[in-house]
Amino acid sequence: MPDATTAATTPDFDALAVGDVVAEREFHLTRESLVRYAGASGDFNPIHYRDDVAGSVGLPGVLAHGMLTMGLAVQPVVDWAGDPARVVDYQTKFTRPVVVDPEAGADVLVTAKVGLLDPEARAARIDLTVTFEGATVLGKAQVRVVLA
Repeated sequence: MPDATTAATTPDFDALAVGDVVAEREFHLTRESLVRYAGASGDFNPIHYRDDVAGSVGLPGVLAHGMLTMGLAVQPVVDWAGDPARVVDYQTKFTRPVVVDPEAGADVLVTAKVGLLDPEARAARIDLTVTFEGATVLGKAQVRVVLA
């Protein structure tokens, strides 16, 4: 039986409705963020920190790592669910890069909305809208969360 702390942080499946926004967050990325992520992930591809290299391969500038963007996008859902083990599936397609300006950085907005409810499994499909400069950067981003 869950303790009071666990019960308090578990979203109430029965209170959810398709279309409910369950989380929204903005993430500010800087070049420093990219360097730190490179160190943590081991992905030192220079398109993530050198403008000259990014430009030489036809990119508009230094790009945030795709997996960094994907990881940031799911975090509000993990926080809402109250336990990362409740997230049982996460899928997306990369549709547009996040260009991180050397001075201004980049702001990525994540909105998580209930897309489908499965009463039998007591699971919710959470649809993510992930945008940068008003354009979608992750397509068909869906997270399955079990709230049983």
